[in-house]
Amino acid sequence: MLKSALRLLTVATVISAAAAGANAANPQVGGAAMAEDKNIVENAANSKDHTTLVAAVKAAGLVETLQGKGPFTVFAPTNEAFAALPAGTVETLLKPESKAHLTKVLTCHVLAADAMSTAIAKMIKDDNGTHDVQTVGGCVLKAKESMGKITLTDEMGGVSTVTIADVKQSNGVIHVVDKVLLPKM
Repeated sequence: MLKSALRLLTVATVISAAAAGANAANPQVGGAAMAEDKNIVENAANSKDHTTLVAAVKAAGLVETLQGKGPFTVFAPTNEAFAALPAGTVETLLKPESKAHLTKVLTCHVLAADAMSTAIAKMIKDDNGTHDVQTVGGCVLKAKESMGKITLTDEMGGVSTVTIADVKQSNGVIHVVDKVLLPKM
């Protein structure tokens, strides 16, 4: 009888642990909870680390697109990533006459797929250490994995690291990155 009770307790514990892992909470981003039932724009707007990105998405007229059905994967640069660009770059990109350039930069951060980090890591491994990632903006990023972190090399040779992976959204996933990915212009 005691053995049966212990087995039941063990099975219940294993099932509870599996369920908890399957329903693991989204990581917080910019001090805010990221709700899986909200879309990319709604969640990004709640992150204090992504105010520049949200302003850029609005200036480029991409709000409606990124609130759409998707699925999308967005490599979301932080405010610090935008601040690291040469002086005056962000201000210039946000001007109405720079909308086409801004749109190109932003869409080089977007994939038309729901690409979780495990899938990206598998593609990197399957491609012997480097996987070409085609973005919505027509850019080709080089994905690599180093010391458990995914890095992306843009068309200008800049390297960005995923700092927070797998932030699930209702219409895809966000991976927070520490550098702005730049296209060849």
